[in-house]
Amino acid sequence: MKPYRDIATLATVQIAVFCLLANLEPNFFLIHLYESILYIAILVMLFYMVDRWAYMIGMLASVVWLVLAFETGILGRAVHGMSELRADWTANLVALGALMTALVAVLMIVLCGRHWLKEYSGLGKTRRTFLVSLGIVAVYYGTLLRFFWAMIPNAS
Repeated sequence: MKPYRDIATLATVQIAVFCLLANLEPNFFLIHLYESILYIAILVMLFYMVDRWAYMIGMLASVVWLVLAFETGILGRAVHGMSELRADWTANLVALGALMTALVAVLMIVLCGRHWLKEYSGLGKTRRTFLVSLGIVAVYYGTLLRFFWAMIPNAS
């Protein structure tokens, strides 16, 4: 068994959830498609055995995703939506999808961190890998936020 199969499974689940959300929320199709790109990149990195980068980007991207989902109220609305199930099944599925992305993000942080500690801790590559990965994740989510912000109509 490949040591990173669990990370690949989580990335695949995250991609599937984003695709489901893209189907359920056609107004946010491009946002959800863009969200899945980083997880596709993680799968490609794992396939080509550059798992050091996949683990670090998986951790950082998941942390940033959780912070953004919390700060924008996505998680709060999802918990509220799941606590009072409605007749609108689309809203229920969107809330479930949002909670699934959060659960997968937490699992991705834990499992990527565990793999990182087991395979790369103490090799002297942590700082460089962290800084480069942080730059990649910052550009990725900065672009996502810019794109999302452009979709919001002006309130004035």
